[in-house]
Amino acid sequence: MARVLEMVFTTELGTSKTIRVADAKEPLSGAEVAAAMGTIIAKNIFKGSGGELTGKIRARVVTTTADDVSLA
Repeated sequence: MARVLEMVFTTELGTSKTIRVADAKEPLSGAEVAAAMGTIIAKNIFKGSGGELTGKIRARVVTTTADDVSLA
């Protein structure tokens, strides 16, 4: 089972930017994610076509599983 943390930010041009972190630890608290997002914004770590990240929209952990399908 794979766990991916998705953090969605607002940008200076009014768009949104999603940053995904594979293999997110478990458990993961909202306070930890909020603090990490705040650090990313404060330190201006990432910049995309929408410009600098300016705020937090939401975060979620996406969990996926895979099941093999018999071809016989």
